[in-house]
Amino acid sequence: MHSALEIVASVDRLKSLPAVYHRIRAELESADGSLTEVARLITHDGVMTGRVLQVINSPLYGFAGKIDSVMRAVQLLGMQQVHDLVLATAISEAFDGVHAERMNMRLFWRQSVLRGLAARVIARHCGLLDAERMFVIGLLADMGHLVMYLTVPVLTEQAQQESDDGDQALHEIERRLIGADYAEVGGALLDSWQLPVGFASAVAGQHTPCTAGAHNFEAAILSLANRIADADRRGLSSDDAAARVESSTWTHLDLAPALMGEIREEAELNLAAVTALFFPRHHD
Repeated sequence: MHSALEIVASVDRLKSLPAVYHRIRAELESADGSLTEVARLITHDGVMTGRVLQVINSPLYGFAGKIDSVMRAVQLLGMQQVHDLVLATAISEAFDGVHAERMNMRLFWRQSVLRGLAARVIARHCGLLDAERMFVIGLLADMGHLVMYLTVPVLTEQAQQESDDGDQALHEIERRLIGADYAEVGGALLDSWQLPVGFASAVAGQHTPCTAGAHNFEAAILSLANRIADADRRGLSSDDAAARVESSTWTHLDLAPALMGEIREEAELNLAAVTALFFPRHHD
């Protein structure tokens, strides 16, 4: 049996994010930090510059008019959204080329983007002021599975098969077969990256939001977004997906099950474009 920390510690390929992310984050968190310096740091990295301008001009943000400078992008977004955009860009740059045994990487990244888009839509329906951050948290929510398919692929695939063939939840089967589930492993990975505390707490608590402390609401959003991603993978209707959501989740978020179809449609609207933007190698 393996603990989440043991699993994460054994994967060299996922132990760190690109150095440019850490430099930009340090500037954003500094008392003397400036958006001008952040723009300079982004501009200094050609790949990052290209991705940031592509993303900010995409349907993901929906700004009117062409934004052709990093400085203008940074001014429009502000500190938190710059951090989140750079983080999402760093993830796509660093891991788009990672391949795991027994894992369909095209499906993995499509599902990750869909989960992120769904989480953002849900957050907006809930009136969260920082709904854009939920896209990045949703994008990261299944990273534990990437780690597990890189470290214990046979058991991870077995757990998925058992879940697909039966009624038991995947994370429960993973705990029984492996010793840790993908949410715990994902939380440990984000902790190792030293991301803002809310990221790891929400991801680790996505199956049991009450364990996520101050970030239980974000964890509940992920729980609902997971059902949308799972329905897409299994080919389920929105009504079937809504029926699989625990009533406590609807109550916690103060949303009605009848909204599931609308949320799903809105999340799927730009799915192909956003997947191609962040993970072009795995886009159909």
